[in-house]
Amino acid sequence: MSHWVVIYAIGAAQALLLAPALWRRPANAAANRVLAAWLALVGLDLAVKAAFLATPAPALFRVLLLVGTFPFLYGTFFYLYVRTLTTARRLVWRDLLHLLGFAVALALFAPGLLADAALNAELMRQWLSRALPPPVPWYSLFLYAWSLSYVVAALLRVVRYRREVRERRSDADRMSLRWVVVMALGQVLIWAIALLHDTTRIPGIDYLLVYGAVAVWACVLGYLGLMQAPVSPEREGEAAATDVDAIAAVDDPGAGASAAVAAVSSPEAATDSADDPRLPEVQARLQRLMDEEALYLAPALTIAQVARRSGYPEYLVSMAINRGFGCTFWDYINRQRIGAACRCLADPDDGRTILDIAYACGFTSKSTFNAAFKRETAATPSAWRARRAQAQAC
Repeated sequence: MSHWVVIYAIGAAQALLLAPALWRRPANAAANRVLAAWLALVGLDLAVKAAFLATPAPALFRVLLLVGTFPFLYGTFFYLYVRTLTTARRLVWRDLLHLLGFAVALALFAPGLLADAALNAELMRQWLSRALPPPVPWYSLFLYAWSLSYVVAALLRVVRYRREVRERRSDADRMSLRWVVVMALGQVLIWAIALLHDTTRIPGIDYLLVYGAVAVWACVLGYLGLMQAPVSPEREGEAAATDVDAIAAVDDPGAGASAAVAAVSSPEAATDSADDPRLPEVQARLQRLMDEEALYLAPALTIAQVARRSGYPEYLVSMAINRGFGCTFWDYINRQRIGAACRCLADPDDGRTILDIAYACGFTSKSTFNAAFKRETAATPSAWRARRAQAQAC
């Protein structure tokens, strides 16, 4: 058992050291404070278990029972972290309702927590011999259902955020929240080990292994939290001029006045009808902006910026892309970039590498470029370039 004490102690130390670092991290500050509190709870849980396994004592056993209810908080804190990260919605008093599962667990464990010395010693003896029953028969089922429902709810928020960000940003791949998915998968793995422990008698699959996995996951959790990229949780409103204005040198007369209209327009003004008579002209205007001003070259292009350049309200630009071109803003801009990349790759005088061309066309990562290129052409960039070179040589 001594090696588990070391593993738990290392996990606790990592968690308790990473929590203050996350609390002070400026990027995604509100969400990181939720994450820091969550990590501190995990660290405290592991520290108590390490201390008790090292030197079992009745006083420590009461604390062990208390932290044994913390798993009811882990799924909750994960959900609140994801919600804060993707919506910038801060915690309010009604969020205490999310602690209901933890409150129920505390109530169920109250007899053990308040037991007299003799009963406490007996409970500790049962725990050490792996014979301590749960407070109620349905306790484990309640714990799994409560915690995993919050993990699922958090993942649904990630899916919704990804869909929304693709509607408004051309660099949506940089905001895919992959680290959140990894956090969720880590929790699912831990709960799977716990379920195996509860339902089977496989050698080595036990309570100690469950929290060994928690110790490893705590280190990964802190690392992912420190490495996370800044997230844009809200729809962009009015913004200052950006690199799009540098790309666009000349525009149609009167576009400045139209841009002012676009800036104050909002999605609430949108109509549900697909027969808006302006849709064809909006689509034509967008295509001119792409063909003549190459707005897609801006790596962090947003639909708000395109709307300002077009002179149309943002909701109408979004409708024109979704219904007219049949895709999201992210897909539409990537199509323009792939078209530009194909022209460069087909030019025998263009000696740039494929990666240089990808960056020059507005892509920000090799993986995104390769995936988008294959989706549009059914070929890899190198194969497409070789095929075109062979066709031109014939």
